[in-house]
Amino acid sequence: QRGLAAHEPRAIVFSTVTSALLWPRSTAGTPRAIRYDAPAAANRPGRHGLWQRPRERRRLRSADLLLPQSQATLVETPEPHAPAVVVGIPVEPSAADALPWAQRDVTAVTYAANWEKKGLDRVLGAWEVARRDGEALVVCGADETTVATAARRAGLEGPPAGVVARALLSPREYRALVRRARVYVTAPRREDHGVAQLEALADGCAVVTTAGAGPSVALPAARSVDPRWVVPEDAGPQALAAALRSALDDPPEGVEARALAAIAPHRQAAIDDVIARDVIPALLPAS
Repeated sequence: QRGLAAHEPRAIVFSTVTSALLWPRSTAGTPRAIRYDAPAAANRPGRHGLWQRPRERRRLRSADLLLPQSQATLVETPEPHAPAVVVGIPVEPSAADALPWAQRDVTAVTYAANWEKKGLDRVLGAWEVARRDGEALVVCGADETTVATAARRAGLEGPPAGVVARALLSPREYRALVRRARVYVTAPRREDHGVAQLEALADGCAVVTTAGAGPSVALPAARSVDPRWVVPEDAGPQALAAALRSALDDPPEGVEARALAAIAPHRQAAIDDVIARDVIPALLPAS
């Protein structure tokens, strides 16, 4: 409210559907856009979204512009809705001096802050099958207790050998770790966008993943590097393990360049072009 009063904006972008659900009445008459990775209709099923979904439908109709983060997000959006422009999340390499793929000293990395959604149990089940002596899987965003819980869900007596939990990493530390990794592996039950996978591709990693539900833009990007590395969501640990070994033992030539090419539509310059061409004129028409 203080920001609205101080700046008297000509247009307002709400950063999520949830924030738009609570937009102040004082914003009426000002062009309003909603930026979102998935509607509550898709990722808040059952009682978890009981209060959100009806209000969301009203907001999606009454907004002046929708800014879904992918075309698949727009497909999930309940109709009727306001006009929409797809605006992805910009992703860039985190450094200009990433190690060549063959010289990287971390076998694999995964991100599991929401371990059930990210399928850490399935990753650990695949790692148990795929790992060879001396190889390590670094689990970011989860402590040892969480890793042990996920291992039990996978039917294991404990975390497989070579698993290292790194619960607390700054963004800078995380991206530095990814630059040292050969493979980013994940098995999400639902992926709303896939930023972590896109960041891994930006830093030259092979991305091994299951094709979970949700409007992930990382799946086609990963497939474009090597289709062997994307397995069906219900394929089981053996299939994910085989994809992991394929990435480690038989990557295509120039995997870093292929990974960087895969994120071309998601780089900052491409996103800036969409905003300049389609978003600003829609929200701030010439007077």
